[in-house]
Amino acid sequence: MKALIETADRKTERAFLIGVELKSRSAWDVSDSLDELSELATTAGAAVVGRGMQKLEAPHPGTYIGAGKAEELAREAKELGADTLLFDDELSGAQARNLEEIFGCKVIDRTALILDIFAQRARTREGKLQVELAQLQYLMPRLTRYWTHLSRQRGSTGSIGGEGESQLEADRRKTQERIDKIREELVVVRKQRTTQRAGRQRHQWPLASIVGYTNAGKSTLLNAVTGAEVLAADMLFATLDPTTRRLRLPSNQNVLLSDTVGFIRKLPHGLVEAFKATLEEVVEADLLIHVVDASHPHCAQQIEAVNGVLSEIGAQEKPTLMVFNKIDKPGTEELASLMCQQFPKAVAVSSRKKLGFEALFAELGAMLKPIRDFVEVRIPHESQKSISRLHALGQIVEQDYSGPEARFRVRIPPYARHEFEQYIVAEV
Repeated sequence: MKALIETADRKTERAFLIGVELKSRSAWDVSDSLDELSELATTAGAAVVGRGMQKLEAPHPGTYIGAGKAEELAREAKELGADTLLFDDELSGAQARNLEEIFGCKVIDRTALILDIFAQRARTREGKLQVELAQLQYLMPRLTRYWTHLSRQRGSTGSIGGEGESQLEADRRKTQERIDKIREELVVVRKQRTTQRAGRQRHQWPLASIVGYTNAGKSTLLNAVTGAEVLAADMLFATLDPTTRRLRLPSNQNVLLSDTVGFIRKLPHGLVEAFKATLEEVVEADLLIHVVDASHPHCAQQIEAVNGVLSEIGAQEKPTLMVFNKIDKPGTEELASLMCQQFPKAVAVSSRKKLGFEALFAELGAMLKPIRDFVEVRIPHESQKSISRLHALGQIVEQDYSGPEARFRVRIPPYARHEFEQYIVAEV
């Protein structure tokens, strides 16, 4: 069983891509999706040698694309020397088996490919557990594909058995037991995350989760503003494991930034379910920082895909700051400025060259203001320690040192209010 879900080292595979244009999709949508599938294939280590498309009213139950079209594309793939078929939609076990017979090579759908990439990228025990859970959930209904060699196994009465019933059922039981075990371990992980959050909340620092389409520049932004050393590479799903770092804004506000796994169109639901322990950082966040690759020709569709996943995990109503990234690329700055006008809270930046950060920090500070108490404070001049502390913790809006007391209008975090309670004279 373990061999069925492991990602093994292997020679470079020559992949042929297939997409389907259904009534609900346009040819442009399918072509763009195949471009992304090609990127995924390259990320997984395959070489793309060709692609094919089929127009359908509805998927064919046996082969998804129809037997005739499958045979036509099989000849084309064979001429190109393809040894792997990558399908842009999720296939049933029967559809994959039928296509393998027609094409004479391995068939992998988009979901399996994404899971394979996740398996390569996972580094922490939590990440590996989440990927394994998603793989097993994907594999469970497809187990019959791996036992066709037992389809003529004889029963005790001499009758012909089905597809290796006893072995198949044993593997289903073992798979389910492993799924249950992983879920138990992930419950422990979730408790640990809750404890970590409780520790952070003792400081009453707001949490901002960085979300966005894969390869939009989320990790680069986190590294640029906090000095973190998260892997940032020009590839899909460069990082899976969440990282949280503190950012101190020029307004003296502390905010915790949490990087999360990148989203993608057609992100497998099982993967979203498996990564709920990680995605809780998004659900629990006070603010979402939605990073968008403004240089991408289909960034509007990527925004929709991210919003779809946020809706699936129940975070669609969170206050959100749109960050249009990569304005250092030619022709992108003007486009990003236009897109900023479409959203009430948006800034344009270059995480790589650290452009636009002043506007980013200002907008972050403004959006986090409601989390702070706005008060008027009067402190005797001799209480220099309290005045220094106020400057260190608060965002000073007005100050006046004339008279017997220093007077301030200041925003302070709720957790520090008790330090200045004796000096507060009014709520602003």
